[in-house]
Amino acid sequence: MNIMHLDLRRLDLNLLLVFEAVYRLRSVTRAAAELAISSSALSHALIRLRKTMADELFYRVGNDMHPTVYAESLAPTISESLALLSKGLHPRPRFIAADSQESFTFAITDYTAFAVFPALMAQMQRLAPKLSFQLCYSERKVALNDLLAGKIDFALGFTEAGDENYQEIDEVDWLEDKYVAICSPALSKKHGKLTLENYLQARHLVVTPWNEQHGVIDYQLEKLGLHRDVAIRTPSLLGAPFIIADSELMMSIPHYAAQKLRQSVELDIHPLPFPVPNYKIKIYLHQRNGRPDACQWLMQQLQALAV
Repeated sequence: MNIMHLDLRRLDLNLLLVFEAVYRLRSVTRAAAELAISSSALSHALIRLRKTMADELFYRVGNDMHPTVYAESLAPTISESLALLSKGLHPRPRFIAADSQESFTFAITDYTAFAVFPALMAQMQRLAPKLSFQLCYSERKVALNDLLAGKIDFALGFTEAGDENYQEIDEVDWLEDKYVAICSPALSKKHGKLTLENYLQARHLVVTPWNEQHGVIDYQLEKLGLHRDVAIRTPSLLGAPFIIADSELMMSIPHYAAQKLRQSVELDIHPLPFPVPNYKIKIYLHQRNGRPDACQWLMQQLQALAV
């Protein structure tokens, strides 16, 4: 049901500009000059407005136009509405990266933020030091629904075969990487080269951002009729390398992350002893976002940094 007031349907909204100018300036002549129309045209507009509102609205005292009681009651609402409309329709200032204080919201996981944001923030310090970023955890593997709804500006994630695609969403490949296994040097010394047999004999740590029970590693093992023994599932990558370094657990992770994590704790990296499709981080952007210049500029920077 359309709840628009019946009077608003037949009201020429240009007449509100006439009302506001006459109310503020108290003069038909001065209002006409400000609106760049003739006094005669403004007088005719005022007649139409009076008819629509069923009220005199203004009456003359000497050279001034004074508002009626009804006009006084209308004035604040009309003035505020015109100011809000003017602000909403005002064109956005041109995006200048070096000076902009825009803020961007990204849906992330620990790993996607870990892979993207160190390089991005180093770049922003040079090119756009006043930009700010809000990172929020993605409730799904890829937060496409939040992107479509305009709740976020970018989504970081990955897609697999069979995932739904949206024509209105652009995606950029950020990183393609192979999976490896990481473990403590003590476990490497105990077993030597990582074989399929000792991979399956080991117990595993698995990062599950969405509390999922199966990931790409498990699906690949299932294709081979195999199963790994999961000792711990955690939604966060933060504590995982420290657990691995101090235990005989094993973890399968993209090679890029393994190299970065080895800078913090002592870990050994092994090729996986079975085939697994490469890991791909993607960056998603709605084609019709509300800030095309700013978002496209940032997407270009992300593309330039893509590994």
